[in-house]
Amino acid sequence: MQSTLATTMSCSQKQFLVNGIHKTGDVVLGGLFEVHFFSVLPELSFTSEPQQPICHGFNVLGFRQFQTMAFAIDEINRNSNLLPNVTLGYSIFDNCLTVGIGFRAALSMASGQGDQFLLDNNCIGPPPVLGIVGDSSSTHCIAISAVLGLYRVPMVSYYATCSCLSDRQRFPSFFRTIPSDAFQVRAMLQILKRFCWTWVGLLISDNDYGLHAARSFQSDLAQSGGGCLAYLEVLPWSNDPAELRRIVNVMKKSTTRVSGFIYATYLNPQVVKQNVTGLQWIASEAWTAATGLQTPDLMPYLGGTLGIAIRRGEIPGLRDFLLRIRPDSDPYNNYNNNIVRQFWEYTFQCRFSSPPTGWLDTGGALCTGQEDLENVATTFLDMSDLRPEYNVYKAVYALAYALDDMLQCVPGRGPFRGHSCASLQKLQPWQLLYYLNRINFTTAFGDQVSFDENGDALPIYDVMNWRWLPDGSTTVQTVGVVKKSASTGEELTLDEDRIFWNFDSKQPPQSVCSESCPPGARIARRKGEPVCCFDCIPCSEGKFTYCVCPEDFWSSHKRDHCIPKTIEFLSYHEPLGICLTTASLLGTLICTIVLGVFIYHRSTPMVRANNSELSFLLLLSLKLCFLCSLLFIGHPRLWTCQLRHAAFGISFVLCVSCILVKTMVVLAVFKASKPGGGASLKWFGAVQQRGTVLVLTSIQAAICTAWLVSSSPAPHKNTQYHSDKIVYECVIGSTVGFAVLLGYIGFLAILSLLLAFLARNLPDNFNEAKLITFSMLIFCAVWVAFIPAYINSPGKYADAVEVFAILASSFGLLVALFGQKCYIILLRPERNTKKAVMGRGSTSKYNT
Repeated sequence: MQSTLATTMSCSQKQFLVNGIHKTGDVVLGGLFEVHFFSVLPELSFTSEPQQPICHGFNVLGFRQFQTMAFAIDEINRNSNLLPNVTLGYSIFDNCLTVGIGFRAALSMASGQGDQFLLDNNCIGPPPVLGIVGDSSSTHCIAISAVLGLYRVPMVSYYATCSCLSDRQRFPSFFRTIPSDAFQVRAMLQILKRFCWTWVGLLISDNDYGLHAARSFQSDLAQSGGGCLAYLEVLPWSNDPAELRRIVNVMKKSTTRVSGFIYATYLNPQVVKQNVTGLQWIASEAWTAATGLQTPDLMPYLGGTLGIAIRRGEIPGLRDFLLRIRPDSDPYNNYNNNIVRQFWEYTFQCRFSSPPTGWLDTGGALCTGQEDLENVATTFLDMSDLRPEYNVYKAVYALAYALDDMLQCVPGRGPFRGHSCASLQKLQPWQLLYYLNRINFTTAFGDQVSFDENGDALPIYDVMNWRWLPDGSTTVQTVGVVKKSASTGEELTLDEDRIFWNFDSKQPPQSVCSESCPPGARIARRKGEPVCCFDCIPCSEGKFTYCVCPEDFWSSHKRDHCIPKTIEFLSYHEPLGICLTTASLLGTLICTIVLGVFIYHRSTPMVRANNSELSFLLLLSLKLCFLCSLLFIGHPRLWTCQLRHAAFGISFVLCVSCILVKTMVVLAVFKASKPGGGASLKWFGAVQQRGTVLVLTSIQAAICTAWLVSSSPAPHKNTQYHSDKIVYECVIGSTVGFAVLLGYIGFLAILSLLLAFLARNLPDNFNEAKLITFSMLIFCAVWVAFIPAYINSPGKYADAVEVFAILASSFGLLVALFGQKCYIILLRPERNTKKAVMGRGSTSKYNT
C-alpha cells in the first residue's frame, strides 16, 4: 500500500531516517530533543536508500525532556475539558546535538516524509505536523525557524534563549517558553546592581548564544550607567591551551573581583592550574545548570557562584508515566525502537540480543525489557529539579490551548477572510499561529503563560547559589527570583542571608575600578579608560559629593556636606514686610474711618455736594487697594499668585473709574449751570454713573479672567539671583496679560487726568476738579516711577516695590480727595454749610 502511494503521491520525498518515537492522532505535534551528545552523519548520496546517522553518548536528562512531551500529550488526551473529541499524536525526534540532523528532522515533519506520516491521495486533511516543540539550541532554532517561518509552521522552543530569535521579521513563527537572553542579561545586571558591583569582567562562548548575550550585556550595561566592563573575552570552542592561558592571565591582572560567565568548560582546568581564586562568579543559566562543574575539586574556585536558572516547576504524574516506559510498549516507534532501547541499555548496563544496525554492542547481560526502573539509581526519576522539562510541558500546552481556541471558533465570527473559521479537515499551520499569539493560561504550578508581540513568554528566573558544604560536597540552592510582570516590571527578590560567599569574610566582595569620591571632591575622567575609572579632585564652591548638591542645597563652608539653601521671600516677619503690612493696615483703617465720617455726616452739605454715592464707592475701592497689597507679602502660593494681580487690577480700575465719573459729573454740572445747558445732566444721573463704573470695571475683570485662563501666574523657585539662596516669587505667566492690565489702568488714569486738567479753571465752587487733577498727578507719577523700579528690583524687592507703589498711590488719592473734606467736616464745621459749599452768590445744582 505504501509503495503504491509513494509512486502516485506528488507530496512524497526521499527519506532521511532520524531516530524518534511516534503516535498517531487527529492532529500531530512534532518535537526535537537532545537525546545523544554526539553523531556521525552518513555520506551524502543520491541513492534511493534511506540514510540514518549514528548517534552515541546517551543524554538521560535529554531523554526525560523527550518523554515529558509524550506525557503532556497523553495528559491532554485524557483531559475532557481541553480539545474534547480530538486526539493529539506526536512525532518526537533526537537531533543528536547536531544542526544538520535537527534541520532534516524538522523538514521531515513539515513535509510529511517518513512512514509515520500517511496522507491521502489529494494531500488534504491536517498537515503532517501542526507545530514543533523545540529545538534546544539557539543555533539550531535560527536555522530551522528561518525555513519553517516561510511556511508559518509554529515552533515553540523550550531552551533557545538567543535574543535574535525575537526578531519577528526573520522568525515570524517562533515562540519560546524560556526567557530570552535579553532578559537573562537584565537579570544578571539586576544582581550586579543589588551588590553595587560596577567593575566586572565577561567571558563568553564563541557561538550565537554567547555573542548575542555579550552584545546585549554591553548595551544594557551602558544604558543603565551601572558599571563598566574590565575585560570581554571570547572563549575558544575547542581546547586551545595557549589562548586559555592568555585569558586567565587577563583575569588575574584585572582589578575586578566579579566575572560574568556565559558558558565554557575548557577554561576550568586553567583556572585550577593557575589558582585563580578570590573571584565572585555570575553565571548564565547554561552554566548554572552544568552539574559537571559542581565538583569538590572546582569548589575552591567556583564556590559561591551566583547564577540564574530556568524556573523550576512541578509536573504531577510525570514520574508514574516514566515508570511505565518499556522498550516494546509502543508499537508506533519505528527503527527498531532505538531510543528507548538505548535508554534501557544505558540505564541497566545490559544489551538486547539483536542490537540495531549501526549501534555498538555494549556487552554484558541481555536485557529482558522487564527490568524495574525504581530499583536502579538514576537521575531520570528525580522530580525535584524539573526546569527544562517544565518549559517543555508549557510549550505543549501552549500549542494545545491555541488549537482548542481555534476549534471553538463560531462560523461567521472568525478572524480569517470573510469572518471564517479554521476546520480540522482543512487545518493550516498559519491558522494556528494566529491563536498561538493570543493564548493566555495558567499552569497547575501557578505560572501564567502568554506570549508578547515577539513570541517571548513572560520571563522568570530562579537565582541560584553554589554552596560548598563543610563535608566537601556541593549543593545548588535557590536564593531568589527575578521576574517581569505587566504590572510591576522587572523585580529581583533575594534572600541574602542564605547566600554562601566563598571568601574569608563571608561577605559580598567590593568590585569597583575607582572608589567613590569623598565629600568635597569631584570625578575627573581618565583619558582612554572606562567611565568607572577616574580620579578625584576638589570641588568648586557650592558643590559637594560628585560636585553636585541637590537643587535646594548648597555646600557648607568647608565643602564637606550639603546644607539647605536660604529661602527668601517678602515675609511678614522681616522689618520691610512689617513696615509694608503696617502701612497697608493703617491705610485700610483710615479709609474705614473716613467712610464712617462720611456716612455719619451724609446729610451735611459737604458730603451731599461731593456726590456721596460715588464717594462711598471710591472709599470702598481704596480700602480694597490697601488690602490687596497684603497678597504680595508672605510665602507665594498658587492662589495668592493668581489673586494678587487680579485683585490689584480690579480694585484700582474701580477706584479710577469712580474718579473718572466724578470728573465727568463736575464738567456736566458746570455746563448745566450755564443758560441752556440743563439738558446735559440727564446723561449723568445716578443710574448712568453706576452703569459707567460697572462697565469700566467689568472690562478689567474680563482682562484678568483671560490672563488667568491662558497663562496664569504661578509660584517659582528662582536660583538665578543668588547661587546660595532660593528666592520664592510669582512669575506673571503672560507678560502681555500683565501689560494689558497695567495699560488699562493707565488709560483710565490719563483720561481722568486730562478731563480734570480741562476743568481746573472752573469757578471756586467747582474746585473738586482741582483736587482730582492733583490726585491723578500723584497717581500717574507713582506708577510711571514704578515700572523701571520694578524691572530692576530682584527677588522680594520687586514685590516690595509693587506694594510701595500700591500704598503710595492709594494714600495719595485718599489724602488728595478726602483730606480737605474731612478737615472741614471735623475741624471747621462752620464751613460745612450750604452757603459756604455753594459759594457766595451762586445757585448750584451740584448735589446728589
